[in-house]
Amino acid sequence: MTIQLGQIAPDFEQESSQGKISLHEYLSSSWGILFSHPKDFTPVCTTELAEVARLKPEWDKRNVKPLGLSVDTGENHVGWARDIAETQGAELNFPVLADADRKVSGLYGMVHPEADPSVTVRSVFVIDPAKKVRLILTYPPSAGRNFQEVLRVVDSLQLTDAHKVATPVNWQDGQDVIIVPSLSDEEAKARFPEGFKTLKPYLRMVKQPKLPRSA
Repeated sequence: MTIQLGQIAPDFEQESSQGKISLHEYLSSSWGILFSHPKDFTPVCTTELAEVARLKPEWDKRNVKPLGLSVDTGENHVGWARDIAETQGAELNFPVLADADRKVSGLYGMVHPEADPSVTVRSVFVIDPAKKVRLILTYPPSAGRNFQEVLRVVDSLQLTDAHKVATPVNWQDGQDVIIVPSLSDEEAKARFPEGFKTLKPYLRMVKQPKLPRSA
């Protein structure tokens, strides 16, 4: 199955390190990040899971619930969690799906058709509170994921949803943003009374509005 941006994230029930999880029920009204790993006891993913755990305050601030996945059993997850704590100094604080039957990885197209069927593609799916898929990233086995970039994109998506703006290249929180083309100049003046700069009719820059944040 091929997942497309904007579609509803397929729901599922699967065992995890924190018991059985139904995706839509788990996310409830939160944003979600579903990210997959080839299997337990892999070196790059060991560092990634620890980083996601360390970023808990940042996920909480953005109302994001992380959810990992590995095509291994729950028993292996327990041993891997101990290794992560020992080598990375971070305890897992989010569930990791035990997708030994590959139900979820198959549903989300995480198994490459020409690869070992027991090895998932290292994918990231960002899902919004309406359960729509808003971002898809796929990484090679050798390159560790940049979760600061995932945070940056979540900020961009949340800002766009709240304020009718888009974020330019290399944007970081606090920098100027772009007024979306669908907003007329009259609507833009009403929405941004402090004013904006028109570089071209299709390129209007404005001071970044405040990001939505949880208390």
